[in-house]
Amino acid sequence: MTDTPVTVVTGAGFGGLALAIRLQAAGRQTVLLEARDKPGGRAYVYEDEGFVFDAGPTVITDPTAIEELFQVAGRRMADYVELLPVTPFYRLCWEDGSRFDYANDQDALERQIHGFNPADVEGYRRFLKYSRAVFEEGYLKLGSVPFLSFRDMLRAGPSLARLQAWRSVYGMVSKFIKDERLRQAFSFHALLVGGNPFAASSIYTLIHALEREWGVWFPRGGTGALVQGLVRLYQDLGGRLELNAKVSAIDTYHGRVSGVRLADGRSIPAVALASNADVVNTYKQLLAAHPRGQRHGKALAGKRASNSLFVLYFGLDRLQPGMAHHTVCFGQRYQGLIQDIFHGKHLADDFSLYLHAPCVTDPSLAPPGCSAHYVLAPVPHLGNAPLDWTQEGPRLRERIFDYLEERYMPGLRSQLVTSRMFTPEDFRDQLGAHLGSAFSLEPLLRQSAWFRPHNRDDEIPNLYLVGAGTHPGAGVPGVIGSAKATARLMLEDLAP
Repeated sequence: MTDTPVTVVTGAGFGGLALAIRLQAAGRQTVLLEARDKPGGRAYVYEDEGFVFDAGPTVITDPTAIEELFQVAGRRMADYVELLPVTPFYRLCWEDGSRFDYANDQDALERQIHGFNPADVEGYRRFLKYSRAVFEEGYLKLGSVPFLSFRDMLRAGPSLARLQAWRSVYGMVSKFIKDERLRQAFSFHALLVGGNPFAASSIYTLIHALEREWGVWFPRGGTGALVQGLVRLYQDLGGRLELNAKVSAIDTYHGRVSGVRLADGRSIPAVALASNADVVNTYKQLLAAHPRGQRHGKALAGKRASNSLFVLYFGLDRLQPGMAHHTVCFGQRYQGLIQDIFHGKHLADDFSLYLHAPCVTDPSLAPPGCSAHYVLAPVPHLGNAPLDWTQEGPRLRERIFDYLEERYMPGLRSQLVTSRMFTPEDFRDQLGAHLGSAFSLEPLLRQSAWFRPHNRDDEIPNLYLVGAGTHPGAGVPGVIGSAKATARLMLEDLAP
């Protein structure tokens, strides 16, 4: 290990990888440190009995953001990873037997909407127009622009006001659409970035237009194959990735980051540091010896964290005919359940589920004739509901298997080859997530843009943030956008 200071990125999730690629492509010698034995962060990969399970994000909605990483490096994405189209984007199912296949086909969408409520066809057209306006303003213009001063927020203010950003996602959808099932169909997207549809800013309706603009994609070989493609790109550019390299402290000298200390006792001098670790723990734990870390860590810990997740990964000894790649299984309640997820002190008696069946698109993720799946249920984070998940996890697993077997996957238990679960305690202990939150800070209007932790720290000039906890927020497009914003700042600041 050289004693020459380098640019350090901690955490090889999508945000850290995208940032390290941009820095390395611009000629900044970068070291990427990952605490776990594999890169990917939340996009970890498990392999059991010949089944491949993507641990985290499985929906790719802006392939151009990924392609740009290869372009800035002078490479072709097709040489590293193949993205496969997913259709329908999602299958939405309700307990009354209603079903909605959401795809990038206006006529098909309108026919289905007409079947739910004819008057909502025109309402959907107006909602789509609004969503596209938010997409233009909130994603294309501001999605990768850092908000470092309140002036930046004031400049965006008129547009945010015009788009009624103070309204909630559900409230805005309800302005256009009257059928309750369709209101759920066009507001659940906020949950994909850790947002409560009844509290998250209507700015997050842009996700609908984002999907309509570029579609929904899945990497051949799974999300882990995309991670490996990005790692290979980074290393081809001369970047160094170290696994099992857990950062225990960020060192400072004369008000600047001077390096990092690792759990194995090593120290790495740094000319600049970008943290892709949990934003609360970056300040509260890694910067605990610095007044800024103590102060800001306490302030961030007092903000509202997003929900957590309970995830079941399971492999079956046969294919499941007629399934969609992505299925959302709405439960009996919507608003009441979401209230319990974001504010409840206990686990609700009911749930809504997201069911992932990647072998519909890529059969290679399971042994021949078999199928790999995961199912997740949004649940409260540990600060709201400090449950003992060694007890609650197995009970919830059985309830979910019962539900799936009864309604969606007959014979599931008799077909089961392998299963594992991931609980809020695992988000906390394995991923270092504050309170076991799956998406960092909740995407409220007062916790977005300038109100979110900044891409460059306000007091320590060579400390930067990347990932879900900084602007613009969670989700694969969000964290890749954060990398673009942070890279711009770092390259300007570090220019000779």
